Amino acid sequence: MTAPVPTALLFPGQGAQRSGMGEPWRMCASWQLTREISETAGVDVEELLLKADDEALRRTDLAQLAVFTADVIALHEARATGGLGTVCGYAGHSLGEYVALYAAGALSLGDAARVVAARGRAMRQAAQDTPGTMAVLVRADADTVEALVLAVREEGHDVWLANLNAPGQIVVSGSLDGIERAAGIAGDYDAKVMRVPVGGAFHTPLMAAAVEPLTRALAAVPFAATHEPVVANVDARVHTGADTDWRALQVRQLTHPVLWERGVHTLHGGLGCLRFVELGPGRALSGMVKRTVKDAVVVTVNTPDHLPSPVA
Repeated sequence: MTAPVPTALLFPGQGAQRSGMGEPWRMCASWQLTREISETAGVDVEELLLKADDEALRRTDLAQLAVFTADVIALHEARATGGLGTVCGYAGHSLGEYVALYAAGALSLGDAARVVAARGRAMRQAAQDTPGTMAVLVRADADTVEALVLAVREEGHDVWLANLNAPGQIVVSGSLDGIERAAGIAGDYDAKVMRVPVGGAFHTPLMAAAVEPLTRALAAVPFAATHEPVVANVDARVHTGADTDWRALQVRQLTHPVLWERGVHTLHGGLGCLRFVELGPGRALSGMVKRTVKDAVVVTVNTPDHLPSPVA
């Protein structure tokens, strides 16, 4: 009999959204969760998943609720198949970390949805007050991108490292002019630039205005005293609830970089995960894992057709 493969569940965040991403899932049993999340958040999530266009989904609060719900539906359907096997760790990219916390038993679905709705509103307001954007730099290593960022900041622009996603894939975030300047000199550093479809300078000090409202929202929900292992974005360490201040970690995530590459190494080397299952729209996290852990088995579940087969 084949031994179960230790598996990590991964959940994408904002940037994975696309118009009509809920359509493949609408006939699934878990689609009814859209009603619960809509009532909790005060937003018609079904409408977002089926009819919102790309422009509407650039709005931070709407995009975050839509991706959160799509991730949750994929999680429930994958669990129902019995094909996830032995899950030994969870992680979510930025917004996706709230789905990881729900999946690991740290938050109830309603509480996670409430915080995600408040977070999205706070981040949208912060972005309106201090406009910014993000861009991916590919081909360059972390030291090279850090040198590029330093050069742009020395010119007086606001720009920071935001997501250290994988070897040769790092996201920078900052003011509109800062990202424009970074894109302009990227070629001097042998880096290629790709824009990220978001409406703010996330994971930087420009999100400071969102800290207070998110702090209030987190204070209003209970976290479980213990839960299954979650690798946090801001420290790439394993947390199981005991001695973990998730509220502080989530608030810090607003203004500090996502250490995704390190987190994948923690899942692989620290928790022994050999299979990585991405649940939700897109396949960005799957690509990051493949670049980070060469021998990993990677499964992408972004439609019901990709649901894993039952494990014997």
